[in-house]
Amino acid sequence: MHWRDRFLYCMGGVNQAAAQTGESKGHYLNITAGTMEEMYKRAEFARDLGSCIVMVDLIIGWTAIQSISNWCRENDMIL
Repeated sequence: MHWRDRFLYCMGGVNQAAAQTGESKGHYLNITAGTMEEMYKRAEFARDLGSCIVMVDLIIGWTAIQSISNWCRENDMIL
């Protein structure tokens, strides 16, 4: 499944569950990709869908984690 389709599917479920229960719900969308540019694109898409939480695999490396951490801080998202 393409990452865009997966993000849309997951956020649809999150929104449906929140509407049915009246509770706040969330999902950790995995934005790990081969380049930082692609991770930023995925993070922006997740933000635009209404997600406030994203995750990355630790294998991307310390510098990449710090870069995406800074981006998340600037965009009021949780990493």
